[in-house]
Amino acid sequence: MEIFTLLETLEEIIENSKNMPFTSKGIVDKEEILDIIKEIRIKLPEELKQAKWVKEERTRILIEAQKEADDIVKEAENRIIAMIDEHEITRKAYAQKAEIIETANEMAREISNGTKEHADALLGKIEDVLEETLRTIQNNRRELS
Repeated sequence: MEIFTLLETLEEIIENSKNMPFTSKGIVDKEEILDIIKEIRIKLPEELKQAKWVKEERTRILIEAQKEADDIVKEAENRIIAMIDEHEITRKAYAQKAEIIETANEMAREISNGTKEHADALLGKIEDVLEETLRTIQNNRRELS
């Protein structure tokens, strides 16, 4: 995360700046600070692209999980249709149909829930990082003003 390195550099510059007499304000090289802020702006879109990728990946995973669940249900239905041809097995088929569909639905729910939780956790981490970065930039800008 190059943005964090640049923010740390900004912090170091501010912390190591010379204080003005009788105040807590520091003297910093304006051009150096502005150059670092420009670099942050250049790098920030990459972080946003990564967040977008995570969101798209979450959607893709959810779609795959739903497709897998649908495939499991379809496979269960195909098994049941094959069993209907045999008279004695028909009774068992109806009982197993419910079990297979319930198992498939439960697996689909588990896959979907796990995927959603994982994607939500990733998005939460990215959101926290972006919020912290924004707060740091805002604080630095406030201090520079």
